[in-house]
Amino acid sequence: MEPKPLISVVMPAFNTEKYVAESIRSVLGQSYTNIELICIDDGSSDGTLKVIRTFVDQVRIVECNENRGIAVARNQGLALATGDFIAFIDADDVWETDKLEKQLRAFKHDPELAMCFTYMRCFLSPELPEEIKSIRYCPTEPAPAYIAGTALLKKEVVERVGLFDESLRIGEFIDWNSRAQEAGFKSAMLEDVMYQRRIHETNTGVNERPSRTDYLKVARNAIARRKLT
Repeated sequence: MEPKPLISVVMPAFNTEKYVAESIRSVLGQSYTNIELICIDDGSSDGTLKVIRTFVDQVRIVECNENRGIAVARNQGLALATGDFIAFIDADDVWETDKLEKQLRAFKHDPELAMCFTYMRCFLSPELPEEIKSIRYCPTEPAPAYIAGTALLKKEVVERVGLFDESLRIGEFIDWNSRAQEAGFKSAMLEDVMYQRRIHETNTGVNERPSRTDYLKVARNAIARRKLT
């Protein structure tokens, strides 16, 4: 029987006490079971770490004393990852049960595939007050998502593209994926909705408006790389 590849799942967590348990359970409950889950508590000031510790027998936990941002946390997870494939999930979002199984099927069908993404759907977190729900942007239609949370990547591709840019507070995966695309790695998009993105009061990118200059930096870096080719 062909051995099942190990998938390393990297989950950065920062002040997601309300949601992280559900996110962890969506990983541990996958129909594909040969996984290792690495949870990085990025200096949370709430009870996030306490919740993660309740899964201590099922996950690998990294505890950070200060918040350094999602790029740093992801790189810390990558340093510990031992799998043949790499996946990411944000600690406030949820995977569908067969996400990894369907993506691995795509890799088996096409040996040249390097990266596989899926569709996602946004949802309003149930505990949000009605006045907050009314002002939060939450598209209801499924959409293709070239984001970290839908991605399944061959580890050798991650090693060749390199780490996330730790100077970026947001936009770090846009930057990474841009480098991967420029290097010519083949990607696929599954039209199945495999990722549920939670909209709540403290989504990164919504409340970190000063860091939106990072998106401009990502664009400038991409333009600079093209000029060098």
